[in-house]
Amino acid sequence: MKKFLPVDERTDVGPADPLEGTAAHPDSQRPDVAIVVPVNAQADLQVVRPLLDDVAKYDGPHSIEKILVVNNFPEGQEPPEVEEFRRLGLVVVAIPDVRRPGEAVGFSARIPGLRAATAKHAVLFDADCRVPNITALINWYVAQFRRGTSAAYTRVRHRDFYDHPSVRAAFAIHHTARWVKRNILGIPTTRGSNYAVTCQEVIELYEQGLLADEMNVGPTVKRLKGRVAYSSKRDLTVLTSGRMWDQPVWHRILPHFLYRLRYNLRVLPVRAGVARHTGRENDPVRVYRNNRPVRKS
Repeated sequence: MKKFLPVDERTDVGPADPLEGTAAHPDSQRPDVAIVVPVNAQADLQVVRPLLDDVAKYDGPHSIEKILVVNNFPEGQEPPEVEEFRRLGLVVVAIPDVRRPGEAVGFSARIPGLRAATAKHAVLFDADCRVPNITALINWYVAQFRRGTSAAYTRVRHRDFYDHPSVRAAFAIHHTARWVKRNILGIPTTRGSNYAVTCQEVIELYEQGLLADEMNVGPTVKRLKGRVAYSSKRDLTVLTSGRMWDQPVWHRILPHFLYRLRYNLRVLPVRAGVARHTGRENDPVRVYRNNRPVRKS
């Protein structure tokens, strides 16, 4: 029987494959970690600012480079905020359209940020996240990588959602399913709101056609690269926006659960060409107004 470590500090073990510094970027000159955040130019240019404020509160010993991947804007019409962010000392990669067939657009947007990073490791947040204790979180991530971990993630909870029993029931089902995957099935449950990776390893896996969504990063890294660590400690919690959950959802719970189950079965197997199995070729472009989703009538 497989023995699991305590949930607060368990490690999903795969083959170790540590990467050394290169002549161009020796480890002594690299930032300790990069923070990479995709920014949807149609929704997140202002939403990302509180997250940047959270990151600015880091007061630990490690050096951080901050990378925004601004995307989803008309060709030749770069948002003025791009230059503003650069003046603030952020690295900004501006790409009008990052979409690729079969890939979750949020995940596709992370790849240019990983390529731009000079740090060996990167922490990946969403633009609408909040990080209550950025110092504890970054320190924990750096500690995991120094122990030889390839990827890591921590507890995620929701904020800014419609407080209704149906919404809370949907969240409870979501977290229960993740607990089962992580603790019973041994499947790392990485998600876009909050996880960290070894940049070059993820780029290699992506170029081999093995990655198309956040959820298959953990299982693929575990199988092919190295250890995946997890912590459920409360001071490491990241809060993700519940802006999509802005109304009662009793009618959506069962269809959404069945969709996610089928999606997991298609996407979690570690295999080349995984983007062909996601069914995401026709994902709509999400539109937000006043930080709320705009739904078609």
